[in-house]
Amino acid sequence: MTEIHDLTALELAVAVRTREVSPSEVAEHTLERAERLGPSIGAFVTMTPDLAREQAAEAEEALRQARSDDQLPPFLGVPCPIKDLAMVAGVPFRAGSAAFGDMVAPTDDGVVTLLSQAGTLMVGKTNTPEFGLPPYTEPDAMPPARTPWDTGRSAGGSSGGAGAAVAAGIVPVAHASDGGGSIRIPASACGLVGLKPTRGRVSPGPYRAEGAGLAQDGVLTRDVRDTAAFLDVLAQPWPGDTYTLPEPAETFRAACERPPGQLTVGLLTQPVISADAVVDDGVLAAVVRTARLLEDLGHRVEPAPVPFEAERWASFEALWSVSALGAPVPPDREHLLVPLTRWLREKGRSVSGHDYATAVSLIQMTTREVAATWAAYDVIVTPTLARPPAPVGSQRDDADPAGDFAAQMAFTPWTSVWNLTGWPAISLPLEETTVDGVTLPVGVMLGGEHGAEATLLSLAAQLEAARPWRHRRPPLWDGDGTW
Repeated sequence: MTEIHDLTALELAVAVRTREVSPSEVAEHTLERAERLGPSIGAFVTMTPDLAREQAAEAEEALRQARSDDQLPPFLGVPCPIKDLAMVAGVPFRAGSAAFGDMVAPTDDGVVTLLSQAGTLMVGKTNTPEFGLPPYTEPDAMPPARTPWDTGRSAGGSSGGAGAAVAAGIVPVAHASDGGGSIRIPASACGLVGLKPTRGRVSPGPYRAEGAGLAQDGVLTRDVRDTAAFLDVLAQPWPGDTYTLPEPAETFRAACERPPGQLTVGLLTQPVISADAVVDDGVLAAVVRTARLLEDLGHRVEPAPVPFEAERWASFEALWSVSALGAPVPPDREHLLVPLTRWLREKGRSVSGHDYATAVSLIQMTTREVAATWAAYDVIVTPTLARPPAPVGSQRDDADPAGDFAAQMAFTPWTSVWNLTGWPAISLPLEETTVDGVTLPVGVMLGGEHGAEATLLSLAAQLEAARPWRHRRPPLWDGDGTW
């Protein structure tokens, strides 16, 4: 059999079901790779070998007792770590912050429950910046998360540890979340598939509230079908959900097996939220090559306009700063927060109730404006990021948090548009660029209309077949943890 870490999540699930490999073998293989490779890329903040082995033993018992494979969970024995912004009962929960100390989660978050019910093995908690706020993963409490393609460069954020773990072949899939690009940013930096679902597709219930509705849970994978199949797992409602969507007519996995039809694609390379952002030539060339590929596949590609003035994004900033203030930090531990978080929380305190209500209204009106401006397009294609993965330490600026935040906008001038509207978007590792003699991944982002994950996944699967990326592997894949 192919090495365990060479398999996609779906392939590994089949190997477990057909008894080619046991869940315990999968757990041990994964834990060994995590111990050997994880520290060099800052992938994990906590390892849970006892829990993983316990779940593997339960999976083996389920295999023994099952009368047919139909009685088994879809991802029985497949390792899937949890981002340290979600709670796992009995496991330390720090949310990337030294201010949380030795807090232990009292219960599983809803997404953790769903992943457990799907049969996955929880091998550890992945690295995240403080409260998931910036697009780099460099918390005070842990080493930075690094892309396995060049360990001198960041894995992105805020799901940086998840991206590093999947890209290094430690796990085939990792839980992630996205409030301003935090699934798609590490997808681009690490050469992965990362989908931010539509607002309301994946519930934060039963213990978290929707709040401003900017963030959605999801996964990072190396394969479009894996991403689709895990969306089928996570797209389950909890009682009392604020945002809801109709049940899809087909599974998201099934959407990958049908052609998308001829689509009208809007190509947008001009930055949206940071009008002066400088876009790297290699990134621009990558998205242009993707546009040509789309035309070759029979789609109609046309230039798309910027949907709103950059100044309109200030309403997102107001909600973002208030969300930073919402983190439950005791007053006597505020000094343990990183300067960026303290700056954002202070901005949050300056937002009045009227300001907040106005920001919510502006976001809703901006979403209507985006819908009208882009009504002619089925899909919008942009770069995921303005530049290749950034050198570790080059983005965090403790001396100037305001400048740090402005630089974040310039690095990610497209991603948060899809959080503002609540619409789905997926980053695909279609391209590469060379910087200082090193090959680095470049993500291309496809964004769709409200509830249009099936269209995006169908198109993504078509692109994956036309320009495969599975053969591309970072230097760490078969190495010993050194780069």
